[in-house]
Amino acid sequence: MITNIEHSKEAYEHICGDPVRTKKLREVMIEDEILGMAQIFKALSDPNRMKIAYLLQHEELCVCDIAAILDCSVATASHHLRHLKQMNITSSRKEGKNVIYFLKDHHVKTLITMTLEHQKERNEHE
Repeated sequence: MITNIEHSKEAYEHICGDPVRTKKLREVMIEDEILGMAQIFKALSDPNRMKIAYLLQHEELCVCDIAAILDCSVATASHHLRHLKQMNITSSRKEGKNVIYFLKDHHVKTLITMTLEHQKERNEHE
């Protein structure tokens, strides 16, 4: 007896499926890397963390400045910065008594820039 799953797969292969192509594409997907990419987007999906990343794209800032700009507590800003740092999106350095935060590398800046461009295009077409 053919189960629904087997039947669906069989129907797919007879109707439109290209098993060679789908096998090749399945092999292209590197699960660990895709999971890591999803985690980066998840970290940036919080509006405050996205705001912080956007701000740091323009200028290095201390936690007090970030808290003032976002109109939140230093503790809240620190929490978001800690999350971004754990995801290797931001990094920091000491300057006297202050800790200065910045985007970790150009890839993050490119990601933010491309996402902003995409959003602007979406807004133009609405």
